[in-house]
Amino acid sequence: MNKRLKYHQYIYFTFIKVLSLMDIMETIREQIEGNPIILYMKGSPNSPQCGFSARTIEALTSCGERFAFVDILSNPEIRTNLPSYGNWPTFPQLWVKGELIGGCDIITEMHEKGELAPLIKEASQNIE
Repeated sequence: MNKRLKYHQYIYFTFIKVLSLMDIMETIREQIEGNPIILYMKGSPNSPQCGFSARTIEALTSCGERFAFVDILSNPEIRTNLPSYGNWPTFPQLWVKGELIGGCDIITEMHEKGELAPLIKEASQNIE
């Protein structure tokens, strides 16, 4: 009987873990689909917690449009699972209209070439 109890506990905990992963992936999907412009970063726009996030915020805020953000340091489940969701291993991650644009280097390069502002301005037309 003791082995049976352990087996059921294992099944229960495994089920909860799978359910939690599904919930987290659903949360990520809802965040990305529900926000035309969303940045997953370390810290917040007012207080970035790494240089890459700070450089990305600088480029993004220069576009002059509103955007959503998620502090991955305060959301370890998002930090763990977003790389597999978007097939992009690093942070920050900028998503525009449901599409992963990239991280700090790509955003900075787009900003320097004048490509970021038009993309952000067009996407911001969907923000109420």
